[in-house]
Amino acid sequence: MAHNLLASLSVCNFTRVLVPSRDPISFVTSRSGIPRPVQCMPTSKISDSPNILRRSANYQPSIWHYDYIQSLKNEYVGESCTRQINNLKGQVRMMLHKVVDPFEQLELIDILQRLGLSYHFEGEIKRIIEGLYNMDDHGGDSWKTENLYATALKFRLLRQHGYDVSQVSHALEIPLHWRMLRLEARWFIDIYRRREDMNPILLELAELDFNMVQATHQEDLKQVSRWWKSTGLGEKLSFARDRLMENFLWTVGITFQPQFGYCRRMLTKVNALITTIDDVYDVYGTLDELELFTDAVERWDINAMDQLPDYMKICFLALHNSVNEMAFDTLKEQEFHIIRYLKKVWADLCRSYLLEAKWYYTGYTPTLQEYIENAWISISAPTILVHGYFFVTNPITKEPLVSLEEYPNIIRWSSLILRLVDDLGTSSDELERGDVPKSIQCYMNETGASEKDAREYIRCLIMVTWKKMNEERATTSPFSQTFIEIAMNLARMGQCMYQYGDGHGIVDRETKDRILSLLIKPIPLN
Repeated sequence: MAHNLLASLSVCNFTRVLVPSRDPISFVTSRSGIPRPVQCMPTSKISDSPNILRRSANYQPSIWHYDYIQSLKNEYVGESCTRQINNLKGQVRMMLHKVVDPFEQLELIDILQRLGLSYHFEGEIKRIIEGLYNMDDHGGDSWKTENLYATALKFRLLRQHGYDVSQVSHALEIPLHWRMLRLEARWFIDIYRRREDMNPILLELAELDFNMVQATHQEDLKQVSRWWKSTGLGEKLSFARDRLMENFLWTVGITFQPQFGYCRRMLTKVNALITTIDDVYDVYGTLDELELFTDAVERWDINAMDQLPDYMKICFLALHNSVNEMAFDTLKEQEFHIIRYLKKVWADLCRSYLLEAKWYYTGYTPTLQEYIENAWISISAPTILVHGYFFVTNPITKEPLVSLEEYPNIIRWSSLILRLVDDLGTSSDELERGDVPKSIQCYMNETGASEKDAREYIRCLIMVTWKKMNEERATTSPFSQTFIEIAMNLARMGQCMYQYGDGHGIVDRETKDRILSLLIKPIPLN
């Protein structure tokens, strides 16, 4: 695999880029890539000693206060809106049934996807896509032989819906938008409004649907905001990032559809706990404390709290109670006990955090291979995705769980993309405050490359990994299309949050505008 991936890098034409002796992407598919357990030997109870010199990242406080979130109101709810949107959906279904020209079918599906409406018409779209796919087998695609745009559009839509389509030429492949779907929909609604071929029914449906979905998101946000306030983590652990709103934005990017409200609320909790625990390891904890915390998480035992300093006690108990409650919900609804799977991913995550802390305290710069082997776990994507699997899967069956425990490729590719885009966006800031070297610095240290060339190499790895994930999407899988989309969307969300730097940690720039656009301000209707 390493040889094939390196060969595929040649399409990037980065002749100046030096390649390490072994391709780091290969670690992500190696079962040995899961961080080895670190032996954490608790010795004695550690108190919150004021004499310990602790680091500080000087994070900004949250700009989204609890009272403001709870005050949000939205008029796009109730029976009148429901009747109006059902009527508009009925008219669009008629369009989908009436249009017979293959090119017009493709354009209509593309518009519905980009307007954020395709989730309403999954059955109709699947029927059309299957028909177009079958045309190729029976020589019925002469309509696109002289139309490059039609050929490329068909290729992209079939690939997006999981069909393995061979290429006329590699140049015809239109790369998937590496963008958050909801943000793209909000942008495209404004663009579509000004198009000469705008269909007023589609536009009205898109605008109304966006606002009604936003109202659902606001109710989800209020609920999880009350949970966050009840934990006290934002106030008591002042060294950690208080990012409830930003963590909720991640979940909207992962799965925005109204029916997945429980998934959004629970993943926001997961994200908030990850952010806090990440800062415990990266910023505040001493190495002895971090070993004790890792041991407590591995044991998943309330009694292990006794050995922790007070600030870690509240953190561990919030984690323990929240995750156990999620497992209880699943046991109650599906009679399936999932706690072993959930506590495993938290233990894997904390072990990866601990290894990075040891690198920091010993001044060790890992090779790019060593870094990637650990960092695709420490980015927390496997933790998010394993939880997400249980939140959207009903019924849960045993077959996929074997693969889930070992982290299937769809999780590994998504995790690697998230790690690498995070490094591109945040490594400079993190180095300034004394964090462990990231992929860019590891590559520079290993090869002697400049920072510019190192960044080019990491971008190339991202492109290669996207192609691997697109291929994985088209293979036979024990996982539902919904879960596969969540994994794809997590990678897209990484591209979004780190597009202009640290969009998760720095709260008053592009992320603020995106939150206002997607979660706060409805689209004005005529």
